[in-house]
Amino acid sequence: MRIIVDTDKCEGHNRCYSLAPDLIDVDDYGYASAIGDGNVPPELADAARLAVDNCPEYAISIEE
Repeated sequence: MRIIVDTDKCEGHNRCYSLAPDLIDVDDYGYASAIGDGNVPPELADAARLAVDNCPEYAISIEE
């Protein structure tokens, strides 16, 4: 599983970061990006899905 952030769609709401800080990083302006290559450890799969479900801009997706 891999989490992907479309930086063109991100509006900096930071919901994803608050739900999955081990998977998402934010820059100084609040825009999100996946940490590392976006690989999601099995124990963080639920957090990744929460981040996807709570992004108001639909900027986050999961690749299985």
